[in-house]
Amino acid sequence: MSFFEFDEKIKNLDKKALETTKEHFATVDEISQYNTEKVLKAFIDNRVSEAHLGISTGYGYGDIGRDTLDKIVADCFGSEDALIRHSFASGTHTLSVALFGILRPNDSVLCLTGRPYDTITGVFGIDSKEDGSLADFGIKYNQVDLDKDGMPDINAIKTELSAKKYKMAYIQRSRGYSTRPSLSIESIKRLCDTVKSVSPDTIIMVDNCYGEFVEKMEPTQVGADLMAGSLIKNLGGGIAPCGGYIAGKHKYIEMCSHRMTCAGVGREVGATLGLNRELYMGLFSAPHVVGEALKTAIYAAAVFELLGYEATPKYNEKRADIIESVILKKSDSLIAFCKGLQSGSPIDSFVVPEPWEMPGYTDKVIMAAGAFTLGASIELSADGPLREPFAVWLQGGINFASAKIGILLAAKAVSEDNKIFEG
Repeated sequence: MSFFEFDEKIKNLDKKALETTKEHFATVDEISQYNTEKVLKAFIDNRVSEAHLGISTGYGYGDIGRDTLDKIVADCFGSEDALIRHSFASGTHTLSVALFGILRPNDSVLCLTGRPYDTITGVFGIDSKEDGSLADFGIKYNQVDLDKDGMPDINAIKTELSAKKYKMAYIQRSRGYSTRPSLSIESIKRLCDTVKSVSPDTIIMVDNCYGEFVEKMEPTQVGADLMAGSLIKNLGGGIAPCGGYIAGKHKYIEMCSHRMTCAGVGREVGATLGLNRELYMGLFSAPHVVGEALKTAIYAAAVFELLGYEATPKYNEKRADIIESVILKKSDSLIAFCKGLQSGSPIDSFVVPEPWEMPGYTDKVIMAAGAFTLGASIELSADGPLREPFAVWLQGGINFASAKIGILLAAKAVSEDNKIFEG
């Protein structure tokens, strides 16, 4: 029995895509198994019990669940220390806390991966000195543009670090709204080695959003001093309702903790309000859920490549994050994709996405997201700005069997818009 009305052309597309991706799914399963064992070992080593899943209120003094979860995250990431909190409002907020925690007036930060993602530009104060931005506090921003292949320009980075003192080197792992490749752990290691060889005292920070558990190692295991991300992306496993994490060297985590709450108090306060259970469950489920999201991305690439579109990464390329982008070439196709995907969502399937002027973005953006947690991009979602090359950025899929339906509905909508199967 089929619960969705797909014609034979879409069904054949599905069958061919599944056959094409079979061996790549096996690679995902192997990495997911490795990371699941790593997380399980961290839980066992830290003697997690029912007592860690309890509730604290008020100041939250002595919350053993909160404090032990920090240790588990640090163990999973091979870092000295970590902070994981529901009180981080978003990934951008988490990154902002880390940046403000480390940088001081007159410090300089160098972004090694070109212009960063739209929402973080306001934190740096790149386009204008927003009220309260780093620029507003006298912290200077500079960037090294990517090379012709969309990768960090190692020679230009060496030249810039040799010419000027930088307190921090900032790396954005994921592509943001660009079609450049996301950075693998191997690429991040090369960047870290480059920075330390030229400027050993420069602190390396990685925006690790969308990258957790995609590979067997994390940036803090290959030279990064600090990294941060969101809990409604990979690390929350589709269960954490909000929050973020920062991991890295102990002295930097302590500095961040005094920005997270206030100077002189740091990590000692912060009630968990009964959310420990969801954060623990989310972290435990994360490696498997990331695997489901990766399968969704690989499958989507295969489907749209079969339809004649350019997908990045290609279905058979190595993955560095859970994001898949498809170059749809025209605005109507981008809108059709998002409408199709939305119609296959468990929540708000009846909603029709429309482009709008979203705060923090420079162009109108269309988004499809029928998620149990608002804005959770570990759940199946897609979005893109209405500008050339009219690409859609797809991410998430906590359950591949369900996410596959959303992809097929998106493919059906785009095919009908472009009359692909006619004749």
